[in-house]
Amino acid sequence: MIPPESAQLSIFYGIDIQVKQNLGRVLGAFRRHRVGSHHFSSVSGYGHDDLGRDTLDRVFADIVQAEAAVVRSQFVSGTHAIACALFGVLRPGDELLAVAGTPYDTLDEVIGLRASGQGSLAEFGVSYREVPLTDQAAIDWSALETAIKPETRLVHIQRSCGYSWRSTLTIAEIEEIIRIVKGQKPDVVCFVDNCYGEFLENQEPCAVGADLIAGSLIKNPGGTIATTGGYVAGRADLVEAAACRLTAPGIGLSGGSSLNQNRLMYQGLFLAPQMVGEAMKGNYLLAATFAALGYATNPAPDAPQRDVIQAIRLGSPEKLIAFCKAVQQYSPVDAYVEPVPAPMPGYDSSLVMAGGTFIDGSTSELSADGPLREPYIVYCQGGTHWTHVAMVVEAVVEAIGGMG
Repeated sequence: MIPPESAQLSIFYGIDIQVKQNLGRVLGAFRRHRVGSHHFSSVSGYGHDDLGRDTLDRVFADIVQAEAAVVRSQFVSGTHAIACALFGVLRPGDELLAVAGTPYDTLDEVIGLRASGQGSLAEFGVSYREVPLTDQAAIDWSALETAIKPETRLVHIQRSCGYSWRSTLTIAEIEEIIRIVKGQKPDVVCFVDNCYGEFLENQEPCAVGADLIAGSLIKNPGGTIATTGGYVAGRADLVEAAACRLTAPGIGLSGGSSLNQNRLMYQGLFLAPQMVGEAMKGNYLLAATFAALGYATNPAPDAPQRDVIQAIRLGSPEKLIAFCKAVQQYSPVDAYVEPVPAPMPGYDSSLVMAGGTFIDGSTSELSADGPLREPYIVYCQGGTHWTHVAMVVEAVVEAIGGMG
């Protein structure tokens, strides 16, 4: 069921060209900031004057086309980095407006949509509103034209589809959102949840007007070898505000020992464009194979915009569980483990997850998961090389077959 070689060639060639362009951007930043082996060493304690860490901040900002960045192992996840950005910018009486539908599930308790007593934005007097997607799961451009209110302080733009059946936003679409928003209120902060989006195109959101972006290092920019961490990048004053939420006011960017993680973060950043390219190739194989078997896929195999998340609508909990079991059996780590549905912190549904990864929870390595709710969609993410994905695809097809 793997697509024929002739069908793969043009798709893969286009992805390789994209990898070359993005790698050129990374190498250029490394040269400009004179990265050397001395940057791999670390300091202990407070982390003051950590040359490798501070240079990495500047390199990363250069790569993502931002004024400044804070790249830290102390960010425990992308959600943590996003929360620091939101709490850094928003104040009591401000409004947070999500313009690409409901944000990713793990932000519900940060915003205050679920649970209470944990210090959510809502408990600090920050209101929340969203512009729903259209019936076709697209940005509601008409509603966006009049969405900004005087109290709107920050607009949240989620680039990736997350656990929703919509297309990942292109840089052109993000640029248009920012143009419409800034036309109504120039000083509103445009924040992009950039998780899963790094190195998909030639530009990052800051290049087209985003004030602030955030993401995880165990996704795209960690290149599958960064052991933990996250980043916030954008306008220098806003990055400092987010850093003050990570550490403390008055400490901000100057604190946080890199704990001997510098080499892995530099090397992961160097590898990242290639790893993203491999994941995109794997996603094409997944989309083409399962579309041929009668399953709905997002993105579709002929979609011009690729993503490092490939969604497949399976239609039953049994197929979702079987899919994840097959992925786990072909993972390099914990292949003997059997995935079972279970509650997960930050989610409102039980999830089944397959991820035999070298970095625990890394979604830049091949993983698959999905919430146990209709229409039972599996979300495949990452992949260090497309040949591994091809082997997994064959195993999954054998496990679940066609729509029948």
